[in-house]
Amino acid sequence: MARQLWFLRHGEAEPHDARPDADRRLTARGEDQSRAAGLALAALDLEFQLIVMSPRVRALDTAKLACEALRGEPVVDERLSSDFGVREALEIAYAAGADKRVLFVGHNPDLPQILRDLTGGQIEMKKGGIAGVRMRGSQRGDLIVLLRPREIEVLVASDRRSQGHR
Repeated sequence: MARQLWFLRHGEAEPHDARPDADRRLTARGEDQSRAAGLALAALDLEFQLIVMSPRVRALDTAKLACEALRGEPVVDERLSSDFGVREALEIAYAAGADKRVLFVGHNPDLPQILRDLTGGQIEMKKGGIAGVRMRGSQRGDLIVLLRPREIEVLVASDRRSQGHR
C-alpha cells in the first residue's frame, strides 16, 4: 500500500450555470492555483509514483497544470468523477504498491470526506488546496500537510526567492 496519500482539489472553476458540470473549465485564477500547487509540491521535494485525476475538465486541467512542475503523467480514473470515497482511494493506494506516494486530483465533497475517514478530522479543502496523509496501517492515517491557496502562494514565492528568482 502507498505510504502517503496526497489530495489536490481542483482550482477555481467557471460558475455552475456556464456549461454542463463535467465540462466546466478553470478560470484564470484556477489555472494560477493549479500551477502554484504543482510548484509547491515540487518545492516540498515530493515525487509521486501515481497521479490520479477525475475526468471532469476542471480536474483534468488542474492535474495537467500541476504536473508541469511535478514532471509526472496523470492518469484518468472515472471513479474520481463523483462519489469517490475512501474505499476507492484505498484500492488505488494498494494497487500503487508499498512505499509509494499517490496524488489524487478531484472534487469537493469527496476529498474532504476521504480525509475525514482516514484521519478522523473535519478538514476543509479550499479550491486549489492540498492535503497530505501519512498512512499508518491499512485504513487510517495522520494528516501531515494542509495548505490553502494563500499558503501555497507563500511557499512558492519563498522557494523562488531561495533559488534566486525574482
